[in-house]
Amino acid sequence: MKADDYSSSKKSDEICDKVASRLSRLRFMIRGLDLKTFIILFVLLPSAILAIYVHGQKVTYFLRPLWQSPPKPFIHLPHYYHANVSMANLCKLHGWEIRDYPRRVYDAVLFSNEIDMLTIRWKEIYPYITQFVLLESNSTFTSIPKPLNFAMNREKFDFIESRLTYGTIGGRFVKGENPFIEEAYQRVAVDHLLRVAGIEDDDLLIMSDVDEIPSAHTINLLRWCDGPPPIVHLNFKNYLYSFEFNLDHKSWRASVHRYQKGKTRYVHYRQSDYLLADSGWHCSFCFRKISDFVFKMKAYSHADRVRFTHYLDPKRIQKVICNGANLYDMLPEEYTYRELIGKMGPIPHSYSAVHVPWYLLNNAEKYKYLLPGNCIREDG
Repeated sequence: MKADDYSSSKKSDEICDKVASRLSRLRFMIRGLDLKTFIILFVLLPSAILAIYVHGQKVTYFLRPLWQSPPKPFIHLPHYYHANVSMANLCKLHGWEIRDYPRRVYDAVLFSNEIDMLTIRWKEIYPYITQFVLLESNSTFTSIPKPLNFAMNREKFDFIESRLTYGTIGGRFVKGENPFIEEAYQRVAVDHLLRVAGIEDDDLLIMSDVDEIPSAHTINLLRWCDGPPPIVHLNFKNYLYSFEFNLDHKSWRASVHRYQKGKTRYVHYRQSDYLLADSGWHCSFCFRKISDFVFKMKAYSHADRVRFTHYLDPKRIQKVICNGANLYDMLPEEYTYRELIGKMGPIPHSYSAVHVPWYLLNNAEKYKYLLPGNCIREDG
């Protein structure tokens, strides 16, 4: 036998001896395990890992009151309105002064695919808007290519065409990027489009998503009165899926700004401590078609909430809508156990649709899917 062959054979024998020794120790350890330990290692521990994977988000949200304090409370501004009260008296009731002439008002939105919501929004505030500003991208916040839906349906909005500044922007399509970066990129583009639209210092600017709809009388009040804070958030009734499910009255992200060149930025987070009560409606995921639900769930900045593919199953989504349940099987995002526990479970049904945008009430048959008692959605 050659020396090299002998050396190779010896190494092979040593490896086999080591493997055999380890297997022997493993068998000894397994024999030494009692039934209780075996159950813990091979039944309970894997089950716990699976439960954390499936329900870990719920655990985090349930523990939220322990590790996160509520944000600073708003300074609530009362909101008085009656159709038969003069604007001078309405301003006075709020502690403000009537102006000699109303401020100009710009309404700016980022648009994805919410044709019905945009129609209801613009019909509501139309009389008091100087310029409607809309930006549309060929990309979702999650870098999914999409058609220019507003451009394809522009003829439906002839009633505001003379006051419309419309712009488009190409998506950046950065794979794996945080969706909030793309969202911020598009919001910065709205700043430029506002300057194109001719906004000037002291004009009012409405910053809100398409489904956050200010009431007409709120905008009219703010444009006629001197005295409101330069930045005021709007307190909306918060609805989910339709005006059948009133989640709460805590929507606050919409805001109205007295524009200042070089300082005002189009964003969607808290910018002021002032909140004007009862100022409109927020109707989230209020879509006509199941396919629109699926699209938004994959497209918007919180797409990471789609943790399992069955969340996108049309039959499941339809059932969730009719039950007033959560699309993502999440617990409420609250900071106290009183509010968290109070909101757990399906949203109670409401069978009244009195306080909704006037255009929706006047066109109830066309938009009946948004009214109580009509939870079934189209498949397409």
